[in-house]
Amino acid sequence: MGCFTFVKLMMVLFNLLIFLGGLTLLAMGIWVSVDGASFLQMLGPFSSQGMQFVNVGFFCIAIGAVLVLLGLLGCCGAHKESKCLLLTFFSVVLIIFIAEVAAGVVALAYSSFAEGILRAWATPALQKDYGSDPVVTKIWNTTMTELKCCGFTNYTDFVGSTFEKENGGSLPPSCCWTNITPCSSAEAERSAVQGCFKHILESLKEHANIVGGIAAGIGVLEIAAMIVSMYLYCHLDNRIS
Repeated sequence: MGCFTFVKLMMVLFNLLIFLGGLTLLAMGIWVSVDGASFLQMLGPFSSQGMQFVNVGFFCIAIGAVLVLLGLLGCCGAHKESKCLLLTFFSVVLIIFIAEVAAGVVALAYSSFAEGILRAWATPALQKDYGSDPVVTKIWNTTMTELKCCGFTNYTDFVGSTFEKENGGSLPPSCCWTNITPCSSAEAERSAVQGCFKHILESLKEHANIVGGIAAGIGVLEIAAMIVSMYLYCHLDNRIS
């Protein structure tokens, strides 16, 4: 078996795994989004913690679709020895890699700017939609319960909100350490429960090595995929001749 044939075989097998993984993720995302009740029923005793998985159904669909597309491009391009498909595969992986690097740089260099953008989205949602929009309420309740935090910054995100007005000045129970109901603004101030954004940042810092390792691993795989696809692309002319 020559070097070209071996690389081609590895390219096909690798992208076949990507395709199958994407197909599985896509199917699971569709199932969770369309029929979340049966998915939670299958979880059995873990169904009480499973509601947060229902919220990421569309995210799974998007990631699964991208993986299926990449798998098809890489697998078909290598198997049919198509320069067009291989170049398309290389371009898509390169775009994803550049986007990931750019997102990482922005996250590191402009963390305060990113916090401002997130706050501009989160604060109005807490002020106007929390308690009235089931989706927004479910996402924030799950986040605050799991992370033991309150709002985006702190309890002040709920002061003057629609939820507070409709509940006689009461804030969400997560904003008080004792989880009492009603949770008044005075009690929330004494409790000083940390905001969810700071809590997430601290969790990321604590697990920075794991996050960095995963990011580096994904980056290495993407670079390897680009090198292999370009190797096949450049050697197709020699093979044909």
